Amino acid sequence: MMKILILLPVLYSGMMALTGCSSVMSHTGGKEGTYPGTRASAEMLGDEATGWGTKSLVALDMPLTAVADTLLLPWDLFRKDNTVRTRVEKSEKETQAMNAIIPPAAMPAP
Repeated sequence: MMKILILLPVLYSGMMALTGCSSVMSHTGGKEGTYPGTRASAEMLGDEATGWGTKSLVALDMPLTAVADTLLLPWDLFRKDNTVRTRVEKSEKETQAMNAIIPPAAMPAP
């Protein structure tokens, strides 16, 4: 009886720690917009390359991920994205815009 009283809270807290996995993973990277975990879960459910075992876990986790994303919505709206990936993408866009303005050099005739 005593083991059950100890085992149930441990199992319950372990289950709670594992919920919202997609949301937590999405929020550790760069800025992905609003509801990044829910979108990632929906993409995994629609992907044919994802196995049935993973899809069943994602389906169980998706409602909890949506709750976690809702709780983190203010953070998503107000945080600034300053990751290396974003800075590189911004630099590439600026370079492409500059290349669109400056015409390429004329090739000399052979």
